[in-house]
Amino acid sequence: MQNISLKADTLDEAARGFAQAPLSAPLFLNSVPKSGSHLLRNILRMFVAPEQQYPADFIQHATLPQHERAFDEARPLMSWGHLVFSDGAAVRLAHSAKLLLVRDPYDWVLARTRFFLSDQMKGNLEFLKTGRLTIPELFNLQIFGIWQKLPPMAEIYMHNAAAWLGTEITLVRFEELRGAARDPAAHAEYFRALLTAARLEIPEDWAERVRIGSDPAQSGTARENLDLGKFELPATLPAEQRRLVDYAAPGLRPLLGYS
Repeated sequence: MQNISLKADTLDEAARGFAQAPLSAPLFLNSVPKSGSHLLRNILRMFVAPEQQYPADFIQHATLPQHERAFDEARPLMSWGHLVFSDGAAVRLAHSAKLLLVRDPYDWVLARTRFFLSDQMKGNLEFLKTGRLTIPELFNLQIFGIWQKLPPMAEIYMHNAAAWLGTEITLVRFEELRGAARDPAAHAEYFRALLTAARLEIPEDWAERVRIGSDPAQSGTARENLDLGKFELPATLPAEQRRLVDYAAPGLRPLLGYS
């Protein structure tokens, strides 16, 4: 069991400072875990009244039956989670606008390793922080998994991403979202397409909302806010581990639009 300790944000208060149009349909923000979920969620929270944001944090398959209210077409809400593709998820999300956030698998290995080494993550994987494992060994554990503790990368991407493709979802790549959020005004077409896919109105002050929502200070999982202590990770995944990603999940990166 893992526990995540994150600092609370102030985005509900910020969202109330803007005029918010009511949702026309339920909106679900799905994502591969550790793909920048908070960035997408925090940006879109600035376009939805807090009263129409479902309060539960990150709906998942095991808890899906407990969250029927999140997908009620008669009372639209925006919710988010890490939902694997299944018959139950597809039925419940039938009337929702759906975004699916993914991350380049090469960068995902880095991001997930960084998170598991951080002080924000507590639980039964504390042994990863002892220093007895090398950084390359930690990367390999993210790629191939830990028996009965951590699923392999290929399994995570298969159920959380690949299986959703070809359905009525809009694929969002983290790297493109992050790049556009650094200069919203220069990426108006990108954000207009994103908000349209989410069935959200596009107000005149949309760029300011994006700027506030994408502020790393509002995300406890942003790289800048993770304390790794004695550990240092490279800026890019080493060549050997990139080859291992391609071996473990052949065809995955091109499928998601990465080359």
